[in-house]
Amino acid sequence: MTKRITQHVETVVIGGGQAGLAMGYYLAQHDHSFVILDAGSRVGNAWRNRWDSLRLFIPAGLSSLPGMPFPAANTYFPTKDEMADYLEAYSDQFDLPVQLDTTVESLIRNGDRYVLDAGTQRIAADHVVVATGPYHHPNVPRFAPGLAPSITQLHSSEYQSPDQLPKGDVLVVGAGNSGAEIAIELAADRCVWLSGQNTGHLPQWDSDDLPRWLFWFDGCLFEWLFSDLLTVDTWVGRKLKARGKDGGDPLIRLTPEDLQQAGVKRVPRVKGVVDGTPRLNNGRRLDVAAVIWATGFRQDFSWIEVPGLSRDDDGSPIHDRGVVEDEPGLYFLGLPFQRSLLSATLVGVGADARYLATQIQTRTDADETD
Repeated sequence: MTKRITQHVETVVIGGGQAGLAMGYYLAQHDHSFVILDAGSRVGNAWRNRWDSLRLFIPAGLSSLPGMPFPAANTYFPTKDEMADYLEAYSDQFDLPVQLDTTVESLIRNGDRYVLDAGTQRIAADHVVVATGPYHHPNVPRFAPGLAPSITQLHSSEYQSPDQLPKGDVLVVGAGNSGAEIAIELAADRCVWLSGQNTGHLPQWDSDDLPRWLFWFDGCLFEWLFSDLLTVDTWVGRKLKARGKDGGDPLIRLTPEDLQQAGVKRVPRVKGVVDGTPRLNNGRRLDVAAVIWATGFRQDFSWIEVPGLSRDDDGSPIHDRGVVEDEPGLYFLGLPFQRSLLSATLVGVGADARYLATQIQTRTDADETD
């Protein structure tokens, strides 16, 4: 058995995606000693592994991490591989200490330090930032196994292209951004039913002729609206957070009209399974060859075993802008609506990372003066 190695690092960031990289950028600004641990074999792989035709829902001009603009026209919607390459280039540009192929199996407190087990390593840290995001395990309804074996089932995280599916009608369950995108792609050569409530939609940025000054104005307005107004500090932000938790995020870039023009047929929510076929809320049953579950993900922070961390009913950590008040030195980053509607996005995660870096530096300074 390989002997575990014990080492001490001032701050450990768990997760090397957009949140972890933004955190690393600001920790470096404070000349902080840190390491970023990521389970992937390459920076950006979470994007590379998404479905083939995926493009970002927000344009390049609003899809940059701090300190390095995305290298494309403001109104261009990057592909998933372009975004993956951008994240890898970002890590290289700022020489961030990303340690790949490292899965953190447990996090505990030992005295005044945290201890992380990661494969053959045991790492002690004064501060830990959990930047793994909320997308841990596919969220599939409990009745899904009741579908007939002849019906192909895929979660959106497993979907790559229409070639994976047999011929015949398809039911896409979940009418958020991923479900809408996949439904439109599949509707090119088959009948597609899209199940789920209307989540609404946000304005599009689709003109390559948009003047730079106007995009700058729209960008500032966008950031003010979604980063400053729609936050946990305002009543409208708190209301939107509650709605998003129950009903999903609004469509961005796509609209209900796009779905209609593509021939996607909207139907109510799926209620369950009857005789191996999906049944809708209105009692209708659909005869389909395949089902795509675009039903999101479940969070899993069960590997964090520290006494001061409380969780709400769905397992989400309880925090104040990412700071766990009853567990000094533990932070979260990249969670949905951590502070604002954009907290889990490229354009919004930087502000939260900057705030946490300041909190970490303040705690470090206080420890040094004690």
